[in-house]
Amino acid sequence: MNTFKYSEAAVVVLVNIIVMTGMLLVVPLGLGLIDLSAAYRRLWLVGAVPGALSLWLPRGALAVALAIVYALATLPLAIRGLQRLLRLTSVDIAVGTGLGMPSVAATALVAERGGVELFGFSLKILSLTVAHFHFAGFAAALVAGLVCRAVREPLGSLAALSVPAGTSLVLVGYFTGEWVEFAGAVVLTGGMWLVGWLVWREMRVGDRAVRALLLISAGVLVATMILALSWALGQASGLPHPSLTWMAATHGVGNAFGFGLCGMLAWRSLREEAL
Repeated sequence: MNTFKYSEAAVVVLVNIIVMTGMLLVVPLGLGLIDLSAAYRRLWLVGAVPGALSLWLPRGALAVALAIVYALATLPLAIRGLQRLLRLTSVDIAVGTGLGMPSVAATALVAERGGVELFGFSLKILSLTVAHFHFAGFAAALVAGLVCRAVREPLGSLAALSVPAGTSLVLVGYFTGEWVEFAGAVVLTGGMWLVGWLVWREMRVGDRAVRALLLISAGVLVATMILALSWALGQASGLPHPSLTWMAATHGVGNAFGFGLCGMLAWRSLREEAL
């Protein structure tokens, strides 16, 4: 019993670190790659710092209030994302989807900090949803848009469309059924692998450190997305699959630090113009 409690506590700490990495590092770095005024980035940090602090407080009114501040800071990005979506280009669809994903994460965070099982989802699932939509949501869609702009070929457009399509389908699957969520995982995995392959094939640019960051970011997707597929398939079919604890320690860590953080650092180094 003590081992189980320790494991649960350790997972909470790990997930909080992953979410903080998204809030305080990955999203701010990514926003610097998008054609947004500096006011958007300042507003983000005004909300992200209280949001990160709310993770470490006991569930209750104060934690909820801080999470709401974070949620409010995501709204201008969501509005800007909708404007980008209406342009209907591959890059804009990817970027617009990415800008809307922090609002999904924020909704889950407010509910989880208040101890509310929103739409019937457990508090553990809600906490993992917060992490998921910073990385498989914001970071993945943004990188897909960057790759699309860089390679300028049909495969780039396919990557830019399939990543947000897969992420959105996973979200729909939360409410409609586990097989829909699995279908979303399949589409998202295909898109992420395509993004990774295009990076390996085309992005031999920058100095050695930047190339290493790009290749790490692309390479970890092979393992992390196999884990995502195995978990989604197991949930839908009842077949054996990794536990949520194992997914957080492997899939979560790989996507947060290997894909998300390494990718954002590399793309910021390569930035010539904002998306």
